[in-house]
Amino acid sequence: MANHKSSIKRIRSDEAKKLRNKYQHKSTRTLIKKFQQETKKAAAKKLLPKAVSMVDKLVKNNIIHKNKASHLVSQLVKQANALK
Repeated sequence: MANHKSSIKRIRSDEAKKLRNKYQHKSTRTLIKKFQQETKKAAAKKLLPKAVSMVDKLVKNNIIHKNKASHLVSQLVKQANALK
C-alpha cells in the first residue's frame, strides 16, 4: 500500500477514472452491437450518427486510439451502406 497522501489520492482518482472510462467504452460497444444487429436501413441510419459520436468521444478522452476509432467508423458506415 502507498505511504504518501498524494499516492493514496492518486489511487482513488485513478479508480474513479477507470470506472468512468469502462462505462463509456462499454456503452459504446453495446450501441455498436445494437447497430450491427439492425436489419432495416432506416433504423441503422438513425443509429449511425449516435454511434460515431460516441466513438469520437472515446478518442477525445483517450480511451481508444484514433486509428481504432477510424477503423470502427469505417466499418459501421460500410455496414450501413450494405443494408437494403
